[in-house]
Amino acid sequence: MKHKLKKPTILFFMLFVFAMMHAQEKKNIRLNEAIDLSLKNSKQLKINQAKIEEATASLTEAIQRRLPDASVGGSYLRFLPAKVELKSQNSNNNPSATPVQPPRITQASYGILNFSLPLFTGGKINYGIESSRFLAEAVKLDADNDKEEVIQNTIESYVNLYKAKASVDLVKQNLASANQRVTDLTSWEKNGLLARNDLLKAQLQQSNIELSLLDAQNNWELANLNMNLLLGLPEKTELVLDSQIVDLPLTVKSLDEYLQAASTNRKDAAALELRTKAAKSGVKATKGDYFPSLALSGGYIAASVPNFINVYNAIDAGIGVSYNLGSLWKTKAKVQQADARVKQLSLTQSLLSDNIRLQVNQSYLNWLSSQKKIQVYEKAVEQAEENYRIVKNKFNNNLATTTDLLDADVADLQSRLNYVFAKADAVVVYSKLLQAAGLEQQNIK
Repeated sequence: MKHKLKKPTILFFMLFVFAMMHAQEKKNIRLNEAIDLSLKNSKQLKINQAKIEEATASLTEAIQRRLPDASVGGSYLRFLPAKVELKSQNSNNNPSATPVQPPRITQASYGILNFSLPLFTGGKINYGIESSRFLAEAVKLDADNDKEEVIQNTIESYVNLYKAKASVDLVKQNLASANQRVTDLTSWEKNGLLARNDLLKAQLQQSNIELSLLDAQNNWELANLNMNLLLGLPEKTELVLDSQIVDLPLTVKSLDEYLQAASTNRKDAAALELRTKAAKSGVKATKGDYFPSLALSGGYIAASVPNFINVYNAIDAGIGVSYNLGSLWKTKAKVQQADARVKQLSLTQSLLSDNIRLQVNQSYLNWLSSQKKIQVYEKAVEQAEENYRIVKNKFNNNLATTTDLLDADVADLQSRLNYVFAKADAVVVYSKLLQAAGLEQQNIK
């Protein structure tokens, strides 16, 4: 017996399949896991790795300048028949004498091998290696500094997503209360216990909360998408965050300790110091043009001219000296340019040092301010809740207006949002303090 599916059943099945295909995959993720994923998938860090490889190759190239240069060359030649007359002394005295017949040469070949090993270049090679080594280390520190930026961006994105989710949850709770309020007031209005305009005020606030919830949900979806892109996850993944992130104990040291830590741990300052050292080595390398170059040279020659000459094992060796006289008047300007670069980097170091002190002080003050805000908003939540309870009791006893009740409800919601946001922002402020002191990566570990 055949059974036919009814159209409503088929439609329900299709809708179910469609919903399953487009359902978001939920993923629980802690902050440390998010940081690990962001470091793994960061395109900027991958670019930095390529820069490190380039700097390492440049250092290898500088070291290889100590090695000898060698060149090999050779040629094979074919000649067209040429008329050549060789006159000897007898033929000059006796014009009737028979001319001497030269050998018939139709081809020739030769090969040359030369090498040169630098013995002295005025220090240009050694100082060039030193400069390249400083620059390679500076590039690695730049990568570490960018790594801290990635960590900070991940923390901020994580906290923003937490705030967006918390906003959605609080507004949903407030909307549930508003819906119940409208239900109760509608009953009162039908029984003649409430004026029509008071009910309309409650319904208007209900509509406004619904719009606020829509905005909050849009903000959460955008923050969730941004986090997925940052972590390299599928865009449709719904991230479930650690709700305890804002309640974790945070240990804060004194301002002087953070200033001292910044002076020794900031990667950007260390990288700039290495670049200054590289520039100083560059000055010494440039001054090497004032000196002559000394090199050990040698070579090997083999040649063959059939019917005329063959040369084998012609080896030469010696020491050569070269000096560009133009360096006497051209090198001075190059040295001045190199000295100017050193001066610029030294002044940049001093400026960066001042900025680091300013960043640490500002971050520390922001931390103190964030803790004060948490205390104030925590007290404000208690006050707003108590105020709403009192106003609601008065409203139930016809001692307060609908406007007073709705205002108290708005104040209660805003106080709770402010408190949640303040606790979440404190996490970001703390991480920025660690970043300013160069301690963020140590804290993550």
